[in-house]
Amino acid sequence: MVNLRAKYIFAGAAFAAAATLAPTAFAQWQPTKPVTFVIPAGTGGGADQMARMIQGIAAKYNLTSQPIVVVNKAGGAGAEGFLDVKQSNGDPHKIIITLSNLFTTPLATGVPFNWKDMTPVAMLALDQFVLWVNAETPYKTPKDYLDAVKAGGPNKFKMGGTGSKQEDQIITVAIEKLTGAKFTYIPYKGGGDVAVQLVGKHVDSTVNNPIEAVAQWRAGSLRPLCVLDSKRMPYKEKMTSDMSWNDIPTCKETGFDVEYLMLRGIFMSPGVQQQHVDYYVGVFKKVMETPEWKDFMEKGAFNTTFMTGKEYSDWVANAEKAHLELMKEAGFLAKTN
Repeated sequence: MVNLRAKYIFAGAAFAAAATLAPTAFAQWQPTKPVTFVIPAGTGGGADQMARMIQGIAAKYNLTSQPIVVVNKAGGAGAEGFLDVKQSNGDPHKIIITLSNLFTTPLATGVPFNWKDMTPVAMLALDQFVLWVNAETPYKTPKDYLDAVKAGGPNKFKMGGTGSKQEDQIITVAIEKLTGAKFTYIPYKGGGDVAVQLVGKHVDSTVNNPIEAVAQWRAGSLRPLCVLDSKRMPYKEKMTSDMSWNDIPTCKETGFDVEYLMLRGIFMSPGVQQQHVDYYVGVFKKVMETPEWKDFMEKGAFNTTFMTGKEYSDWVANAEKAHLELMKEAGFLAKTN
């Protein structure tokens, strides 16, 4: 049995709701030129949406002394963005938002970067994964769908996901090993594109993040079957005429125990000073206090864990170890690892 839970759920009890954060005074240092906000992924996905939300909130409330300029650098499964930050030693005017390719890309490709090549700033949230199908299909539960996949024979059903040998494909392999189903995995550049492909029936299912598929769900085009977490999402406001995020069962409830949570965190260039880190931590805390951010968290059904300092660094170190095991089990490690 493949159970991601034992390998990956290590966030622990360090849950600090954004709504309880008290305002933090900015450090004395402030940027003297525009801040480049790197996204190591394509447009429309969860990281892209979060970074652009932060950019908009910071501008609306004048939270930064200089504008934030968002730049997508998705080449090489995000390696382009991470290497850019790694090579910007001591530059306090560059930040990057992370997702699981922080771990999966160097493990799968051997590209020479590691999270230790950058400076940890803060965990902003943890992102969920949901198993989605097209709403016009007859599948109402994961069992309905996975039974059909098994009955259809190997590789007849297509699972769409972001990138190759990254989190979506890791989850797909885990589902295959646990259930005996066998998919053809189809990689796309970003989560937004993945959702569009499922609406168009070019793939049969996805494990998109909530924020990447919520618009299509609300429009009646997609159907969620289960969430890959140990407990249901807490958000009870109706997102459709009859369902809230909380109404989506966990995959474990429906018969297969697969769990996975993904980091949405911030890093900076190596060699920056503590005052630079403190400045951005202050900015992000203020962002989290805004109604726009709280609405974004609920709309996207995020797990609102927040961490900084050693707690954050320790979490990332544990996540790296967990991904090494997951990638090894899936057979996704580069020969150099």
